[in-house]
Amino acid sequence: MDFILELLLSAFIVIAGFFSLVGSFGLLKLPDVMTRLHAPTKATTLGVGGILVASMLYNLMAHGTVSVHELAITLFLFITAPITANFIAKAYLHEQRDKTVKGLPKPDDKASDWATYKVPERQAES
Repeated sequence: MDFILELLLSAFIVIAGFFSLVGSFGLLKLPDVMTRLHAPTKATTLGVGGILVASMLYNLMAHGTVSVHELAITLFLFITAPITANFIAKAYLHEQRDKTVKGLPKPDDKASDWATYKVPERQAES
């Protein structure tokens, strides 16, 4: 039983390390903010989450207790990563509003409220 547990924990740690490495590499090497955004919010979150799950399993099997702190960290990580990505993407869209960026909608009179991209009335008049 101990051998199977060690194999399971080792697999979690190796897979989590791989995801963390890929996420960190993507953060450094991807060309722009919108593509670079996916590396830490997806791959690195899975990496840190995998290490925390492995640690919780080890604590449960070795000491017979559930680590509430690690569970709270894991839940907090999986809840806040998508919200942070959303805020970064919206900030990027607003920053690039007046610049010509391929793939971004142009602000005009018919703009919808998609991603809060609508031009305020006071800016539209000038």
